[in-house]
Amino acid sequence: MSCSDTLCYPPDDERKSHHFEKEKASLTARLNRIEGQIRGVKGMIEKDVYCDDVLNQIAAVQAALNGVGKLLLAAHMKSCVIERIEAGESNVIDELLITVNKLMK
Repeated sequence: MSCSDTLCYPPDDERKSHHFEKEKASLTARLNRIEGQIRGVKGMIEKDVYCDDVLNQIAAVQAALNGVGKLLLAAHMKSCVIERIEAGESNVIDELLITVNKLMK
């Protein structure tokens, strides 16, 4: 296993994230809230709630997911991307651009 200060690459080259515990807890808490929002939207549909109200809740869920994505993207760029560039892996830029394009759809 080869390691830098904060990142270790397993022998099979499987890439893994290396979030700090505080960051991981924050992302998990946000995702738990989003999970609850999704259950709420499902319940609204089951109860035949007015469509506009359901759509507004769906917009709130999408905004919450975008928030998680932004936090994760920032952490990824500040750690994984920088480390891979420093290791000479310039292809990480292409990978990042593809990911950003997916997030912006």
